[in-house]
Amino acid sequence: MQNIPVLTVCERTLAEAYEKALVALHDHGIRFRTQYDKPGDPLSLDCTMNITVLEPLADPMIHKAFPGGIEDLREYVLEVQGIKDHWVKNMNDPKDTRWEYTYHGRLKAYGQWCELRAGRSVPTGPFVVDQIEGVIRKLVAQPFTRQAQMITWMPNIDLDCYDPPCLQSLWYRLVEAEDGIRWLNCNMRFRSNDAWGATFMNMFGFIHFNNDVIAAEVARRSGKAVQLGRLNWQADSFHIYGKDIESANQRLFQRLQTTAFEDRVFQFNDPDIQEMYQQAEAAIREKIRNEDAKRPS
Repeated sequence: MQNIPVLTVCERTLAEAYEKALVALHDHGIRFRTQYDKPGDPLSLDCTMNITVLEPLADPMIHKAFPGGIEDLREYVLEVQGIKDHWVKNMNDPKDTRWEYTYHGRLKAYGQWCELRAGRSVPTGPFVVDQIEGVIRKLVAQPFTRQAQMITWMPNIDLDCYDPPCLQSLWYRLVEAEDGIRWLNCNMRFRSNDAWGATFMNMFGFIHFNNDVIAAEVARRSGKAVQLGRLNWQADSFHIYGKDIESANQRLFQRLQTTAFEDRVFQFNDPDIQEMYQQAEAAIREKIRNEDAKRPS
């Protein structure tokens, strides 16, 4: 085969779309090597994937087939809203093993990185752009604009980065309905998306980012109601690593014929799930404080 398959999925809810995308990859993906393979690892499954979620906040929202729990979803939502931006390493300190970027950091302060100066980490860069503010401002001023876009890729760093950002861009546009409600539509592009190990948390996290950060602030400034319209998710490489295929088989693919869909998902608005989700934040913040105490300043 000379071509990477291009697969398309469209479903009403996140859980439905996520499962359908995994099944499409399983049935129609091709085998690929990756630069992260260890000796003896099976080949990965790969494709180019386009996923559309028509009602991003609707239930059933949470699929059980992801490597984490409700507390992990809460932590990732906080992460993409900036709670771990200070965990980025000094770019000129080879001994610093902290992260090379955070998604929120690239969106909130594009162009900024950290350097070691006089023994201290100093945010610097040739310029700093708050893309989140720019997108909100554009959507408030002109809801139908085609220019409300954010990017993460910094070629001066990422072309030589061992693990550069997977998320590449976010694009927004508002649809104005006859009843006065504005619907925030979003296109997101990933160059690489770990379908089993990361995609669900990525999607869940950015749905909440779009709702809590972008839509909420556009509504506040404009004085008009803003709700989430469809999310279109484009992954250049949508893959399951070879080392994870057996786990995916056991936890999902082999269970499709023996379990009901309702047993493979959670209702996010279920009171018990909401209680777990909301109560997790205090422990997450405490964990981050403990990690901060162990990390170099």
